[in-house]
Parts: sequence; C-alpha cells; structure tokens
Amino acid sequence: AQGAPAPPPANAAELARPAKCGGVPPLKLTLVASGLDQPTYVAAPPGDPARLVVLEKAGTLRLVKDGAVQPAPFLDVRSRVFFPAPNAEGGLLGLAFHPDYAKNGRFWLHYSSAPRGNVVIEEWKRAAQGADTAHPEPVRSLVDVKHGAWNHVGGMLAFGKDGYLYAAIGDSARSPSPAADLTSKLGKILRIDVDQPTKAPAGNMTSGDPMIWDYGLRNPWRFSFDRLTGDLYIGDVGQKSWEEILVERPGQGRNDYGWETMEGAHCYPPGATCKPRGLPPAVEHPRGEAGSIIGGYVYRGAKIPCLRGRYLYADYVTGRFFSFVWDGKAATDRVELTSALSPNGLPSSFGEDAAGEIYVVMFNTGRIYRIDPG
Repeated sequence: AQGAPAPPPANAAELARPAKCGGVPPLKLTLVASGLDQPTYVAAPPGDPARLVVLEKAGTLRLVKDGAVQPAPFLDVRSRVFFPAPNAEGGLLGLAFHPDYAKNGRFWLHYSSAPRGNVVIEEWKRAAQGADTAHPEPVRSLVDVKHGAWNHVGGMLAFGKDGYLYAAIGDSARSPSPAADLTSKLGKILRIDVDQPTKAPAGNMTSGDPMIWDYGLRNPWRFSFDRLTGDLYIGDVGQKSWEEILVERPGQGRNDYGWETMEGAHCYPPGATCKPRGLPPAVEHPRGEAGSIIGGYVYRGAKIPCLRGRYLYADYVTGRFFSFVWDGKAATDRVELTSALSPNGLPSSFGEDAAGEIYVVMFNTGRIYRIDPG
C-alpha cells in the first residue's frame, strides 16, 4: 500500500513547451496574499483551483480561498512547534497533501517540535469533506528524529509519481556531518509508504535506515518533482563556496551527493585535495552569485506556454532568480530572471498550485506572489 500515484496528464502535449517558442517569455509577479507572519511554504490541495494553504514559521496554517486570506486558520500547531530564536531555521516547514486528498482529507506536516527541536513528520486529516479546517490532533507520527541544532533542518515534503512520500532532512550542521551515515536520517531524502510507514518501499537503501532514498546532502531545503516527467530537482544549500541544484531521474535513487567530502563539484573544505565522491550537481553557483539556494519547480502551467519545461529557482541571500532547461543529461539555456521577478523581498520558497502555476513566498515581507505572463 502507498499513497495513490499521481494521475497521468490528460494530454501530456498540453504540459510540453510549444516548438515555436524562442527565449524566456516576459514575466511578472502578481501579489496573491499579504499580511502573513514569516511564511515558509505554500501548497494547493490536488485538483482544487480555489484554495492555497500557507505555512507560517511559528506553526499556523493559513488558508487562502478564492484569492482571500481567511481569518480563521486551517490548522494551528503553534503549541507543538519549537525554535529558540527568530533567526533559527526551525519551525513549521513542510506540507504535502495526499494525491487523493479531495476524498480522504489526508495531509502531512514537517516541523521542528517542542520541547527539543526534533524533526517531526506527522499525518493529519481534514475535519470533514470540503471543510476549511483540520482536526486539531495528528493521526500519527511517521518520523521523529533527534536533531540537536537550529539550522540545517531541511523541510520539504512531496509525493512522487510513484505514490510515495518524499521528505528532506538536513544534516544538523554537525561536524563531522552525518550526511553519509546510512544509519542516520540526517542529511538525507527519505521515501515513505504512508500506509505502511514502518515498511521500506522497494528501491530504498538496502542497508542502514530503510527510509533512506538519497544521502550525502547538507541542507536540501526545497525539492520538487516535474509533474510531466517525474524528474526530482533538489536545491542543496552550500557551506562556504557553492550552492547547487541536483536532478535525478524517476526511480533512480540510492544516490550519494557527496557532502561533506564535496561541496558542489569541488573538494571540501576549499583548497583541500580529496578523492571525489558522489554525483555532481546539475548546476552550481559560486558564493558571489548565491548564498542560500531555494529550489523551485519546473513550470507546467497553462498561462505561460513558452515557459513550460523550464526549472525556476532563486536565492534567499541575494534575491536573485534563475532558470534552466534539463535535457535529460545536462542543464541547458541557463538564464537569470531577476529583472523580471523583482519583488522587493527575499524568496524563501516556491509553491505550485493545482493547475501547475508557480508561486513565490517572501519570508521577510509576508507576501505570496504568482508568476504570471509579463
């Protein structure tokens, strides 16, 4: 048993980039929500064109319905969430809806929990069919990991096309890093059967922790799946010199991404000599270009046909936006989009709605924007 696989597109050609397109089309950011308190993520229930759910760091899930932020929260878990200071990286960080959420109301949260900041992944449930609130208590815990630090928490949750739940957990900034330790969930991408969470899905690591899908990661804050191809795009935040984006074909997990022997495609620490380890990134940015990479999404929406197939991502420190096209082997047509997507804020996350349109979360201004035709 597992989460129901995502349904195939009604017409895959509708999600592909038209052949007549040239470069990147004109783009702009459209404000869709404001007045939020340190938003960390935005997601939409599958197949629901009317609702978005925004996570606030302190533990409130805010509902945006028909374009308006609702006064009552979808769920309030502030009593369960803990982080020691406003600038600590913990809090309420990740949300994933079951692919069949419309019928079963199941969803999962990723947060740092009281009283010690353990990394917790829990199942929750909507209060009733069509309701705008959730039950106030979780259904069950899937993951509860001692973290012991206040950064490198990870935070992303998403269902793959295989129907399994994927989860990112950072390495807790320990030295030496546990990222290559296959008995630890820290510094990993996990892959979980939500119906049988204690049973390892076929294809996971065969030694060590059976939930592990990928390892050798430092802080994979945001990842996403291309809803057409199923490719997995991971944004892994660097240490001293390099920020990186990793791309993985569907079903090809059990990968070592090299940390902390490697930072990007380079030996770590800078200037060290090493035996290269792990898979190299698809794209890397030197520290002068980026300081905290924010993984995004491959655009597959209807509003901007000539943007389809492009992966969009950003950097929290510099506020810059970037894009490339993955051709199956390499990143091509790399461009910067900062001039088009200049929001006077720092992007902390992206989100994708039921129609494949992409949103940008501005942590410091409390605003959510949608990427629209310019």
